[in-house]
Amino acid sequence: MADSSIEWTDATWNPIAGCTILSPGCTNCYAMRMAARLEKMGQVKYEGTTRRSGRRDVWTGKIVVDENALSAPLGWRGSRRVFVNSMSDLFHEAVPEDAIRRVWQVMARTRRHTYQILTKRPERMQEMSGSLTLLPNVWLGTSVENGDYVHRLDHLRQTRAAVRFVSFEPLIGRVPDPDLRGIHWAIVGGESGPGARPMDEAWVEEIHDACRDHETAFFFKQWGGTNKKAAGRELHGRTWDEYPRAQAMHAAE
Repeated sequence: MADSSIEWTDATWNPIAGCTILSPGCTNCYAMRMAARLEKMGQVKYEGTTRRSGRRDVWTGKIVVDENALSAPLGWRGSRRVFVNSMSDLFHEAVPEDAIRRVWQVMARTRRHTYQILTKRPERMQEMSGSLTLLPNVWLGTSVENGDYVHRLDHLRQTRAAVRFVSFEPLIGRVPDPDLRGIHWAIVGGESGPGARPMDEAWVEEIHDACRDHETAFFFKQWGGTNKKAAGRELHGRTWDEYPRAQAMHAAE
């Protein structure tokens, strides 16, 4: 487990490494840059997961199941929110179904933690959720970067989960009047880092209004930009750190 600076979680857990660029939200993915850096530092699990393309590192599509990391949560004490696979996508088409089921088994055995799983492939998540144990400590979510990918919410809505959430990050375009029925939590954030694309305040306002209409918890992560700390994370003169009420559902182990 690694402590995380991501505002909406406490720590990250990466039993899977590697991914593939799927949609425009992936263009400046921080995980691609980080994976390339970690490979250079000698971390074997990231070997071959990226390649150099022009002036940047991009995913190759190679997927690695890290057997050592897979069982790591069994030794963690305390109770934390854990972002699962910040360096990959658990429901990537190349991740073996058996590996996903083993991740589920570990989460079932460590119910003191709340696990947050985010995917850009909600179709597979929806399909698999029917045969996976419904765990009260597992939140399932999808990413929607602009209006072209709002259909991901339809798959999310049909996914069996104690908590369903959507990450509008990086928000690189308008998402007109998003239908948040059945979605418990929404995260909004602008892109940050090299080549960050700007986020319009009106896009944020539209999602905020939709959250109020559907009683969806609203978490505003950041304005982003090349200097995200300077840009801050206030909206309407305050920070928005709402979490879904259902987080209190899971029982201690």
